[in-house]
Amino acid sequence: MPVAVKTSLGATELAELGELLRIPSVSSDPDHAGDMHAAAAWIAEFVERAGGEATLLQQAGRPLVDGLIPASRDADSAPVVLCYGHYDVQSPVPLDAWTSDPFAPEVRDGWLYARGVADDKGQLWALLRAAADLAAEGALPVNVRFCCDGEEEIGGMSIVEFLEAHAGDAKACVIFDTAMLDEETPVFTIATRGTLYLHVEVRTGARDLHSGVYGGVALNALHVLTAALANVLQRDGRLPHPLQAGVLPPSEAELREWRSLPAGGAVLASQGAATADRRAAEEFYLRTWALPSLDVNGIEGGSPVLQKTIVTAAARANLSMRLAPGQTVEEVAPIVERLLRQDVPDAAQLSIEVVASCDPGLVPADSRAVALAADAFERATGRRPLLLRSGGSLPIVPLLERLAIPAVVTGFDVPSGNIHAPNERMLLTHLALARATAREIFLAFADL
Repeated sequence: MPVAVKTSLGATELAELGELLRIPSVSSDPDHAGDMHAAAAWIAEFVERAGGEATLLQQAGRPLVDGLIPASRDADSAPVVLCYGHYDVQSPVPLDAWTSDPFAPEVRDGWLYARGVADDKGQLWALLRAAADLAAEGALPVNVRFCCDGEEEIGGMSIVEFLEAHAGDAKACVIFDTAMLDEETPVFTIATRGTLYLHVEVRTGARDLHSGVYGGVALNALHVLTAALANVLQRDGRLPHPLQAGVLPPSEAELREWRSLPAGGAVLASQGAATADRRAAEEFYLRTWALPSLDVNGIEGGSPVLQKTIVTAAARANLSMRLAPGQTVEEVAPIVERLLRQDVPDAAQLSIEVVASCDPGLVPADSRAVALAADAFERATGRRPLLLRSGGSLPIVPLLERLAIPAVVTGFDVPSGNIHAPNERMLLTHLALARATAREIFLAFADL
């Protein structure tokens, strides 16, 4: 039987979480540097009010919080449990698409609306509140160390660099920053894809030229760029063979479990998306969890709107590649560059900048920490979590894999939570459930 769980948040809890949600800590906008510091300071002060100690460290110009709430008894010998979360949020633009102010939390129809409520302030708050509750009761059996950064939304690596040197002897790491399969089914993420984010620029001349006078004889930067991009894009659902190097195929057991999940076509339709090709729906989970992919996120050059008859002299694009488990950035990045430069005319200048990257990550699904956490979830939610992969990237996961620290990567967002979009929201019942489940995890980890 699940433990007794409050079905919503009280006024005091909503007010507390609301303080953090009101801080517009948008990491992509330099004008919010002060808000970034304010959000980090809020977390540090929370830890201190709970009887712990916290330090704000400057990492890459943004504060990193390192705080510890000690075990209620025998702290020197109690296990250390890391908790990671990020206090930065996505930009709320376009503002006119929001029903309410993104930084003025509002409850409507059982949902709490605010930028960052699901990704990741609300979920981080649940971990903080659970640890503080147990400490106040004198019942916290583990040392809970909160390491929180303000760079997750911009691909920063400060948390990785910091923990690489200062992770200590943590027995496990808990991360609430993902979604449930649906409103009732919890999920543990046991694999993440890596990422390779690139800026590609092409220059073919000193300036744009009149297409009536020079079209057909002057080299066009947009033509060069689009031809280069074609060398790395997928065909019939697969990237060019060189970009599939190193991929570890999923097990037969995983494939069987994926076939029991909601149909890929229905998932795509629920997001208003068209299928990429005739097999995309059938291979939805295989492609998003176990294969690499590459997307062109934006192209700029000339004008797509004005009647501007020119031979374009400069063009650029943003690309993001997702690396599958088994691949590494070190091995794949040179292959991407080689394919992009393939057949580029000698007269064109093509430059490539790696803006951000991280390797794929794997979690030891048979670890004691994962088993104890799964038991805790079952007690709190009445459902045992599914062990599934994620198509997204989380730089801390491959780090924890290298450090042999088992990670419980999970969360209480839902597919309709609108993360990274206007009207981000989280169910009040799920915020309460997240808090209760975090409590059960901390209690269970006494046996680590």
